[in-house]
This record gives sequence, structure tokens and C-alpha cells, in this order.
Amino acid sequence: MIYNFDKTIVRKGTDSVKWNQQSYEDLIPLWVADMDFPAAQPIVDALVQRVEHAVYGYARIPDAFFQAIMKWSLHKHRFSLQKNWLIPVIGVVPAISALVKALTVAGDKVLIQEPVYHCFFSSIERNDCEVLSNDLVYREGRYTIDFEDFEAKASDPKVKLFILCSPHNPAGRVWTKAELERLGEICLRHRVLVISDEIHCDLVLEGYQHIPFGTISSAFLANSITCIAPSKTFNLAGLQVASVIVADPQLNKKVQQAFLVNEISSISPFAITALIAAYEEGEEWLDQALQYIHANYIYLNDFMTKHSPSLHVVPLEGTYLVWLDCSALGVSSRKLGELLLQEMHVQVNVGEMYGKGCTDFIRLNIACSRSVLEEGLLRLKAGFTNLLQG
Repeated sequence: MIYNFDKTIVRKGTDSVKWNQQSYEDLIPLWVADMDFPAAQPIVDALVQRVEHAVYGYARIPDAFFQAIMKWSLHKHRFSLQKNWLIPVIGVVPAISALVKALTVAGDKVLIQEPVYHCFFSSIERNDCEVLSNDLVYREGRYTIDFEDFEAKASDPKVKLFILCSPHNPAGRVWTKAELERLGEICLRHRVLVISDEIHCDLVLEGYQHIPFGTISSAFLANSITCIAPSKTFNLAGLQVASVIVADPQLNKKVQQAFLVNEISSISPFAITALIAAYEEGEEWLDQALQYIHANYIYLNDFMTKHSPSLHVVPLEGTYLVWLDCSALGVSSRKLGELLLQEMHVQVNVGEMYGKGCTDFIRLNIACSRSVLEEGLLRLKAGFTNLLQG
């Protein structure tokens, strides 16, 4: 089946967080991480059939749910899972919060790598733990890891967990096997448990390969918890479904208990139906979506090079979230975000959301129709030009 990603789907009036948070009628939202693309037809068909059944009571999770995840993981990522490793949950964010709560005590430290997904901060701080960052190194327009700093911080006996973002949001990196090996070996040496957020694992651009942390070695698998979901991959975030992979039996038992205590294990019948259809029949849609996103990225890159050459597009390896270096404008990203929204009616994510040292950056969501992206970029250009000339 050939999908038409050029078609702009009207999302106003659907209580969309992305499209209805602001009152501007002509708003171009290039911010929150959901796609504007309609879901794959097999997912729609499966949900329609489930809706037409007309009884929506409590649902048990069938074996097909686990089998779909296992087959997809093996096929796409060469990650051979066992059913008893998989723990269904309503989302990766509530899972990470529950994991921090269960695996730390107040005053412990949790290691992250700024800039990073903003919910990591709240998951740590709301559980009375301290955020400790191994800041990524931004050099020559690209992000790398400071391994010496990582080891120094991991050696702190109060550091109990490391939350790995892989692929990385917002830096756009798809970590190499060598990078993951060094991180994992350091964590093993210092008895730091790894929580690997791999929610963007299927959204990798041509020329790059996502490597699940747990596939690198049996020791890494035993010393890690991996969070996955179809939500980013297939644009199903509103259905609230994810899975957590825990291979170590004792740790698995502890995690299951934590999820029960936090009441995050009840999956809706629609989420179950959608996940099975997505993993069993959604690959054709995903392949085409990735091609379209890659083309949007190339278009954005060319546009910025031509019209705003003083700004730098950080290379995108994975996700559909572009990290844009706006340091040449001489204003904070928070101020820039306000100006773009109020004057140009285009909404972006501001760098300050993702930690210290991010004041020069904004994040752009390019999982939208080309016409929406074109209009958004034209407005960004006008906003940037006004600032540079002012």
C-alpha cells in the first residue's frame, strides 16, 4: 500500500495537545513529539473492528501481544526476547518514574546526559533524588560523550541509576556499539544499573543502526532495564501502551511489584489491539514514513543552508526531532520561542527544557506534511531575519 504523507490532516478541534494548546488560528506547531501522519491502515482497521464490537470492558493481555513485540524486536533489532522478560505498562515516562522510585532511596543520585528529554528530570526530582549529569560534549556541530567525566560521576557511591536515552532526544544521536560498550562497562564496574529509554529505537535514518543496549552482552542485559513502545514509531502515544524489558529474574520481580504499586499496568483493549496490528502489519507504513521524514530533514537542511546559514542544524541520525543551534541570533531560546510564537505563530520546543547549556538551541518536529514544514520554515526564516537585522 502506498501512503500519502503529503496530505495535511486537520487536527484542530480534536483536543490535540500539539495543535490546540495555543489560540492562534494559523498556528504551525513544530514542537511536541507526535506525528501529524495518520496511522497505518492495518492499525485503523483493527481499531475499527474492535470499536464495532461495542463492548469495552477490562481486557487481559493476550499472548499475541507479547509475540508481536518479540517478533518485531528480533526482526528489526536482532534482540531475542523472552516472554517473561516483558512487563506491559501504560507508558515509558510513568515506567521510568516508578523505576526511580523503586530502585533508589531519597538522596540517591541518578546519572543522565544533558541535553536530554525533560521528563527525566521530573522523574528523578519528584522521587527526592539528585540529578547528576554527564553533559554531552558539543564540538564542531555534533555531540559526543565525555567518558572520563562519565566514569568519575558513575564512581560516586550515591549514583544508583543511569538513564540512557537511545536514540538520543534531542541531540539526534544514534549511539554506536563502541560508545554503548564503554558506557556499559563503566556502569558494571561501579554497580550502576542502566535504564535504557529506547522509545525512538525504530526511528533511525538511513546509514545508521540502533543497537539495543541489552544485546551487547549478557552482563549488560542483566544490568539493564529497557523501555520500548510503539507510540513514537507508529504515532500511537494517545493510546498509552509500552513495555519494559527486564531479564534478571529478581529484578524483574521487583519491577513488576513497583508497577503494580504505582497502578501503571492496566492496558486498554484499544492499546492492545493497536500494538498487535502495528508490530504485525505496520512495517510497510514505517518504511515509507521514515523515507518521508528523511526527505523532510534534507529539505530543512537545504533551506537553512540557503536562508539562514549562520544557524547550524545538528546532524540528525535518529528520531524526527531536529536540534537547531541558534547561537548566532544572540538571544536565549526561551526568548526566541516566545518571539516565534507571538510574532510568527510557529511553536517550537526551547532548549532550556533539556538542561543547562541549551540556551542557544530549539527543537523542531519534522514529522509533518511538507506543506506544513515549508510554511513553518518560512516563518522561522522571517523571525530569524528580524532578529539578525535588529
